Amino acid sequence: MSSTERHRFILHELAKSGFVSVSELAKTLQVSVVTIRKDLKILEEKNLLFRSHGSATSVSPYVVDRPVQLKKLEQVEEKNRIAIRALDFLEPKEAIIIGSGTTMGAFAQAIPKNLPLTVVTSAINVALALMDTSEIEIVQLGGVVRKSSGSAVGHFAEEMLKSVSCYKLFLSVDGISLDYGMTTSNMLEAHLNAEMIRSVQKTIVLVDSQKFGRKGFGKIGELEDIDVIITDSGIPERYREKFEEKGIEVVVV
Repeated sequence: MSSTERHRFILHELAKSGFVSVSELAKTLQVSVVTIRKDLKILEEKNLLFRSHGSATSVSPYVVDRPVQLKKLEQVEEKNRIAIRALDFLEPKEAIIIGSGTTMGAFAQAIPKNLPLTVVTSAINVALALMDTSEIEIVQLGGVVRKSSGSAVGHFAEEMLKSVSCYKLFLSVDGISLDYGMTTSNMLEAHLNAEMIRSVQKTIVLVDSQKFGRKGFGKIGELEDIDVIITDSGIPERYREKFEEKGIEVVVV
């Protein structure tokens, strides 16, 4: 098989799944790993793919910080379905933590107004969504407000978390990578999210399928820190299989 034919095959596989493995390509095409790496380098130089450790993707795996107003317009239906499904993991009178982000905002809006809860949150949009509820006690974490996420971060928020103990954390992230775990675009937000995980018994991640295979600047934690992932039907099969291998419950809506 010529290099042109190999390149055509690689791009076809990327178009199907958005991901290719160097070792699998070498096995399928019956060439060396070195040859495949050279092929991927050439295709990357032509801006046709993005290389990473032992693989390549059709889109950049790296995420950047963007205004929450833009994020609200993306994957709206998927986020709403995910938020509604997450309600099944709520129990009356329990204390929970809700992270920041547009998916968390959708989740907060979906919570029944008569459900008695204690909600600890760093997110202003979450607190506002629950303000008119008589049964829900809101504990707002304080700190420096990130305008791009509408979330309070920093030392004061982290110190407040050390004074509470909750059963569940509902968290959204900017990226989930099989080799790097959970990430977000801001280091301070990532550190606060990590403290949230340490403050609970169970971590439930609400994330649309576009976040799989992506990486942000700040690392939140490992895949092993996740108990449940609620996502949409666009989740790549290899991710679903890997999560289940690690004992993570995967809920697809």
